[in-house]
Amino acid sequence: MGVAALLLPLLGAAPPGARAEDSSGRLQSAFAAAAAEYRVPQSVLLGVSYLQSRWDSHDGAPSVSGGYGPMHLTDARTALKKAVGHSHAEGDARGDDSRAPLRATKAVPTNTELPARLRTLPRAAKLTGLPAERLREDAAANVRGGAALLAAAQKQLGRPLSERPSDWYGAVAKFSGADDAATAGTYANDVFAVIRDGERRTTDAGQKVTLAAQPGVEPQSAQIERMGLRRADAGGTECPKTVSCEWIPAPYEEFGDGDYGNHDLADRPKDQSIDYIVIHDTEATWEQTLKLVQDKTYLAWHYSLRSTDGHIVQSIKNKDVGWHAGNWYVNAKSIGLEHEGFLAQPDSWYTEEMYRSSARLVKYLSKKYGIPLDRQHILGHDTVPGPTTSTIRSMHTDPGPYWDWSHYFALMGKPFHPTAGPNGGLVTIAPQFELNRLEFTGCEKAGVPCAPHGSSAVRLYAEPSEDAPLIKDIGLRPNGDPSTIDVNDMASRVSAGQQYAVAERRGDWTAIWYLGQKAWFKNPVPLPTAVHAKGLVVTPKPGASEVPVYGRAYPEKDAYPSNITPQAVSPLPYKLLAGQRYATGGTTTGEYFYSPTFDTTSHRVVKGKDVYYEIQFGHRVAWVRAADVRVLPSNAS
Repeated sequence: MGVAALLLPLLGAAPPGARAEDSSGRLQSAFAAAAAEYRVPQSVLLGVSYLQSRWDSHDGAPSVSGGYGPMHLTDARTALKKAVGHSHAEGDARGDDSRAPLRATKAVPTNTELPARLRTLPRAAKLTGLPAERLREDAAANVRGGAALLAAAQKQLGRPLSERPSDWYGAVAKFSGADDAATAGTYANDVFAVIRDGERRTTDAGQKVTLAAQPGVEPQSAQIERMGLRRADAGGTECPKTVSCEWIPAPYEEFGDGDYGNHDLADRPKDQSIDYIVIHDTEATWEQTLKLVQDKTYLAWHYSLRSTDGHIVQSIKNKDVGWHAGNWYVNAKSIGLEHEGFLAQPDSWYTEEMYRSSARLVKYLSKKYGIPLDRQHILGHDTVPGPTTSTIRSMHTDPGPYWDWSHYFALMGKPFHPTAGPNGGLVTIAPQFELNRLEFTGCEKAGVPCAPHGSSAVRLYAEPSEDAPLIKDIGLRPNGDPSTIDVNDMASRVSAGQQYAVAERRGDWTAIWYLGQKAWFKNPVPLPTAVHAKGLVVTPKPGASEVPVYGRAYPEKDAYPSNITPQAVSPLPYKLLAGQRYATGGTTTGEYFYSPTFDTTSHRVVKGKDVYYEIQFGHRVAWVRAADVRVLPSNAS
């Protein structure tokens, strides 16, 4: 998980022979040719490919599921042979010092028999007669393999190779690889929604691909009833009807000397509100993810999402508290979503169907629990702060710079767009993902450049120049060492959707207030990396030269009953200085969920009177006491 120690990614580097397409229309022609050869409607082929990869080739590198090319043809055994390992920050995902830290669990996926959904490329090789290597490396051949699989599925279902897209609903559902009817049906519905609405996109290889809208398409969804797929055990899952959701419970069991796992029973939102949703990547394969969440000695989160088809597994009820974020205050107030993938591999590519499934789930949870759909409440694990100074360096960095936050929020109906003019006082970070190819290192080995890839991140400098030093984070490097461009170094970058107060502008450069200092990023008018916004900001009260910043919003000492040791309201090593402003995500009163034992009779939510403002302080969020700051409109002088 974002909390796993060392796990072996199901990934490999791009093969030496991989290359960009040599003309911007070649891939569109490949779809037309493959559709004609295998008598598959071109709109169906394009729609399936869009759901698989958004038509990207990923330079021949495999996905987390061992999928290759625009059709995401899977060859997991080959991917495993080329797998590379990488480390991930280690820390206590529970983030509470009222009990002993959890023991770290190390796990490596084994090369055992893989499910059919992870072996589609070898089958496509047999159907087309093309070498498997070519299907992995050549986008046009990959599309041809996908068309062959769709045609074979249509024949297997006893359906004609019709020119009408609506006749192909069952074949599309089968292509998903899902073994349950709900997941297969959701996948097919999404493909046909893309066909109805149409899409247009320039891919990661510079290919311009268009799927013209066909609003009259009516899929024959009854076909799925005759496919003999299993019915997943919903088990009272808390999911919207528009996704496939299965109940696989995490164990709440005692073991050893009074130790227990892997979550806490609670009664949310009755005893405390749910204010956050935390987005993780799993740092593990799907099969390993399910093993981990069912391990009573490990950790649990609420939902897991599968890469190949967006299938969702819920493992603990939303009323209960998962151990996933590394900050006990955030754990107690959040729901955790783990997405199959690896942050340090740009071609771990999160599939379109997983994005869509996750966006529907988040939108549903947002409405159910009143959670605002913004980046101060829909947190990446990489934006959860260390609760204390000593934990800052062990906090996690997933889902990382290759998670497409702009696309994700657009799917939720909350795109990042300007909300003010140039004098609004705030900016919303909003780079164009595909074109924003920052240089990172450390994806496979420390100091080695990562493969070029679109990113949600924007880099910060001490001066308005790319030759200037990167912004420093004294919490991560108390000795003053410089920041790096390592993929896991969060010190000097911001991410799409985050909002910051503007400190200054010079030509193509914008400065924001960040970690108590002025931080510059390049923001040219022809290709902006941020848009104008307005809202509320906090600044120190008059007469205060600085105010403390906190990694958790705990109650004051007097709020605790005599039988519970008060948790320290300890500030982080940062300061919010006079004259600086930070965007606020709203107020909360101090709370602490006391739950150090398996026996729930001692559990209690301690509620204080101190009020805090959540702020976007650095890459991670933080809190300041309302008594220390004043609130202003962002455009106030």
